Amino acid sequence: MKKTFRTDLAWVAASVLALLGGACRPAPSAHWQGYIEAELVYVASPVPGQIEDLAVKRGDQIAAGTNLFTLESAAEQAAKQEAASRVVAARARLADLRQGLRPSEITALESRLAQTRSAAELSRLELARQEELHLSGVNSTETYDRARLTHERNLNAVEELTAQLETARLGGREDAIAAAAAEVDAAEAALARAEWNVAQKTQAAPQAGLVYDTLYRAGEYVPVARPIVALLPPENLKVRFFVPETVYGTLQAGDSIMVTIDGRDSPVSARITYLSPQPEYTPPVLYNRENRSKLVFMVEGVFAAADAAGLHPGQPVDVEPATKP
Repeated sequence: MKKTFRTDLAWVAASVLALLGGACRPAPSAHWQGYIEAELVYVASPVPGQIEDLAVKRGDQIAAGTNLFTLESAAEQAAKQEAASRVVAARARLADLRQGLRPSEITALESRLAQTRSAAELSRLELARQEELHLSGVNSTETYDRARLTHERNLNAVEELTAQLETARLGGREDAIAAAAAEVDAAEAALARAEWNVAQKTQAAPQAGLVYDTLYRAGEYVPVARPIVALLPPENLKVRFFVPETVYGTLQAGDSIMVTIDGRDSPVSARITYLSPQPEYTPPVLYNRENRSKLVFMVEGVFAAADAAGLHPGQPVDVEPATKP
């Protein structure tokens, strides 16, 4: 009985101490530490080359569309000129196939056709005379047959030259014309690609903002897709802070927060946009009351465009709810 009583006493004492410890635990702070974070925009060229002109320097405030840099483009310009010449040649071949023979050749065929028609008309008249003489028994069958065959030969010659003239006016065969048209399309696509390569040698700012850094200098060779200029648009600035596990569940995206920054007379308003689902500290044991107090979660918020002006990445800040509990 004594052993059981002592065990019960120990359990009661532990429970009382746990309750007292919980009652004495300080309330979680409504101020959270953080810093200003930035998402930089890295501008690069999809084609390599030597920097011919670096038009901006670190610290410049630029507008959208401002020229940032230009790479040498001698090879791309030559490729563009070659592609343009190929387009001209392909279009000329297609036009030649579509228009048929030259006008002088068409005229020669028309003249030959007129002569053949005249010969056919003459042989028709001769055949008519020989037919009358043959029916009256004046000429022989041989003379009549010769006149008949001569007229038939002249008629066949008329049909042949008529077909040649129609073919000459039609131009090339349909398959040949289709092949030439495809060559024109391919040449135009190659020209468009060459023009795109030339255009990519010069890059402009996609957004207004601060030239945060320049990663190469004029005269240096830049491999393909290597960033040359890093931009920091004001809207890409955000606050990143960490809250304890006891507060994490009370926050949600869209909540307003106040950010205190050294050097500013009053806090800056921001809005929560992201709450990390992963804790920054995970204890190697079960989440008992003591270990849970060590968990912190990352939260991010964004500023209004006007409030973001003058902020710098890395600045330490203090964050608190817009409405204090």
